[in-house]
Amino acid sequence: MALGLMAGLLLAACSHGPEKLPFRLTNITGHLPNLAFHLTDDNGKAVTGKDFRGKVVMMYFGYTHCPDVCPLTMTRMHVVMQQLGKDARDVRFLFVTVDPERDTVKVLHQYVTAFDKHDVGLTGTPAQIRALAKRYRAAFTRGKTLKNGGYEVNHSAVIYVFDRHGRARVLATPTTGNGDLEHDLRLLISSGN
Repeated sequence: MALGLMAGLLLAACSHGPEKLPFRLTNITGHLPNLAFHLTDDNGKAVTGKDFRGKVVMMYFGYTHCPDVCPLTMTRMHVVMQQLGKDARDVRFLFVTVDPERDTVKVLHQYVTAFDKHDVGLTGTPAQIRALAKRYRAAFTRGKTLKNGGYEVNHSAVIYVFDRHGRARVLATPTTGNGDLEHDLRLLISSGN
């Protein structure tokens, strides 16, 4: 009887939740919700978080008129994807615009494809974008209108990394080393969880 109970507990322990991996980045497993959204991609197609199941996903909130942190982040992600080599086919980088007024589908497509073929631009209504940002505790605010009619958008610069099942696993920041991000992506690519 005791042996049967012990075997049952061991099986139950093995089947609950994602395995613990030796991440180098900030481990957020179990602290943020699964990847979920209903938006439009940079090809004009309606997509959901479930469309990316089976891939390791990095998600970033930014905008195409961003003068500094966004293009730097996109360039870094391209370098990381190159470092991954063939494994990059199992990764997607989702660039969620926080400026849907200016970032049309066409503008997003031109922007993300200029950086890497694994990048996907996402847009939606202002309400959809606000809801998604709130879901992942991302922040953004529109700045003052400039003399030329343009404006900047202040936004957080975190990259959320999800496993193949859409579970939030780690966070990367602008100070994260490319090697550490590559390490954790490879763990998630090779992991069954």
